[in-house]
Amino acid sequence: MQYNGEIKYFCGEKHTNNLLLTSINTFITDIMKGLKYYALALAAALMLNACGTMSNTAKGGLIGGSSGAALGAALGALIAKSGNKGKWAGIAGGIGAVAGTAVGVIIGNRMDKAKKAAEQVANAQVEETIDQNGYQAVKVTFDSGILFPLSGSTLSATAQSSLNKFANDVLKTNTDMNVGIVGYTDNTPFKNSSAEESAQKNQQLSLQRATAVSQFLLSQGISSGQIKEVAGLGEQNPVADNSTAAGKAQNRRVEVYLYASQEMIEAAQAQSQAQ
Repeated sequence: MQYNGEIKYFCGEKHTNNLLLTSINTFITDIMKGLKYYALALAAALMLNACGTMSNTAKGGLIGGSSGAALGAALGALIAKSGNKGKWAGIAGGIGAVAGTAVGVIIGNRMDKAKKAAEQVANAQVEETIDQNGYQAVKVTFDSGILFPLSGSTLSATAQSSLNKFANDVLKTNTDMNVGIVGYTDNTPFKNSSAEESAQKNQQLSLQRATAVSQFLLSQGISSGQIKEVAGLGEQNPVADNSTAAGKAQNRRVEVYLYASQEMIEAAQAQSQAQ
């Protein structure tokens, strides 16, 4: 049995080429390729839950667009689900149910091992998240105060040591995991700059820092094909209160996401069908 259709009408309206419908169609296609048929009910639940939050869902792949830092759908969804948990609670909960399928369990086991390895890296804050396909993913956050000097983008010796271990113990042992890297700053203004100019400069600084992390990982032997996207979102998506020094420090960060590649998904599908 094959699924050859494409959902275009959703919640009474026609929708095309947005992140949610892509995820739903991918999800259903995967199900019909061999996952348990009862999981179709999860897709239906996902659609119903999403009706009231269509605008948030559609924006998943466009975070940062207003600052000229538009993201790809995969990284945009990861950021939206991990950084806006309140908005995504219903959506992430529905899609995350994919993790309970045979394929999801296989991928989840791999991600658990990667998470444990990442937790051994100094100065790394590690947590679980969900990718655009509903599979378990890993988010690793590095404090920019440890990685870089104030207003700079040159990696410190401490940062290089942490990233070296991250490259060797996590990425090189999981080459079928895709990587996305995102830099952030606080909202500290630049001298003699308007708020808009400061925001743009912070966006550029955050991209420079994310790029510095990416380039260092490449220098440690990580394949350029594994790092799928590098972005800087500047002052966007603060995780703490920018009115305090402690909050600003938390907002200055670089996030590295590990998520299942198509190769990993297909291998997990084959393994689940062979069991």
